[in-house]
Amino acid sequence: MSGIKALRKLQMGAHTSSDSGDAIPATSIWRGMGTLEDARNFYFVAEDVGIMTGTDRSNISQLGSKLSLDATEATYEQLPYLCEMAIQTATPTADSDAGSGYAYQYTFPTTAANTIKPYCWEGGDNQQAEVANYMHCADFSLAGDEGKAWMMSANLFGRDVNNDTFTAGLTLPAVNHANFGQSYFYIDNDSDDFGDTVVSQTLLASTFKYATNFVAKHPANGRLDFSFVQPTMPEISLAVTFEHDGTAVTEKGYWRTQTPRLIRIKNEGVALTTAGAYTYRTIQLDIAGKFTKFNKLGERNGNDVLEATFIGRYNAAQATAGNILIVNELSTLP
Repeated sequence: MSGIKALRKLQMGAHTSSDSGDAIPATSIWRGMGTLEDARNFYFVAEDVGIMTGTDRSNISQLGSKLSLDATEATYEQLPYLCEMAIQTATPTADSDAGSGYAYQYTFPTTAANTIKPYCWEGGDNQQAEVANYMHCADFSLAGDEGKAWMMSANLFGRDVNNDTFTAGLTLPAVNHANFGQSYFYIDNDSDDFGDTVVSQTLLASTFKYATNFVAKHPANGRLDFSFVQPTMPEISLAVTFEHDGTAVTEKGYWRTQTPRLIRIKNEGVALTTAGAYTYRTIQLDIAGKFTKFNKLGERNGNDVLEATFIGRYNAAQATAGNILIVNELSTLP
C-alpha cells in the first residue's frame, strides 16, 4: 500500500550518557508534524576520461540527518524535549508545597557548557519508517501572537538515517496548550529582580529563539557520521511587538542609552490537579540583556505599534543570562 499522509508519525527516545549513540527504541510520540531528511553528502566525482556525459563514479563522504519540527501549539508536556536537546538536561523537582506540579529548570550556560540530551527519532508513514539517531537541536523557537496559542518549532540534526520499523505499543501522551492571552509580561532594571514589575496591555506578539550553534565534528575516527558535537556560543533573542504606548517609549529610551533590562514572560495555563507552590501549568521565560533595535513606527489594523529586538546576554548584576522554567505534572519525560 502506498504511503498515506494521515498515517505519518514521529516518535522519539532519549539517549543516555552510557549508550553508544546508536539507534534506540522510542519512548514517546511527538504531537506535531515534521519529516526526517537524509542529509548524506552524495556527489559524482569529477574526472577527465573522454566521456561527454561523465561517468557514474560517485562517492558518499559524509552521513547525517535533519528534522524540521513544524510549528505546532506549544504544550507544557512537550516543550521540555526541545529544551533538553538545546539548553540543558533538567532534573524535575517535585512541588515543595505538596502540589502535583513538577518544575523543569533550563538555565542558559555561563562559564561552562551545559550537559544536553540527544534523542533518537523515528519518522515515516504506513509504507516505511526511518530512524535517525543521536539528534541534537540546532535551534528552537517559541512564538506567540494575540488571540492565538504559543507555537513551538525546532530544527534538529543527527547521525545517519536508516530504514526501520516504528517502536510498537506507544500511546499518545496527554498534552495541554499554552495560549498567548494567558501570559504576563514583566520588564525590570537589572538592579531589581526578574518579575518585579508586570506591564499590562502592551505586548501584542513575541518570538523567542535559542540557537545552540552546536558544531558536528567529523574527525578521522572510522566513521562517516559525526563523532561528537562541540558546544559554541549560543544566540538568545526575543522579538517583541509593543503597543505604541508609554512602555514602548520608555524601553526605546533604554535602547538609546544601552541600559540592561530584565524581561520575564510568564504563561499560566490549565490548573494543576493539586495546587502548591504552583497553581497552574507554567512556562516562564527569563532573559537578561539589552534591546538592540527598534524598528520605525508600524501598525496593526490601524493601530500604531513598535517592534523591537532584545538580545540575551550575561548580566553581572544578576549573574545569569536567564532561564526557562516549565511546570507540568510529569515526574519524568516519557
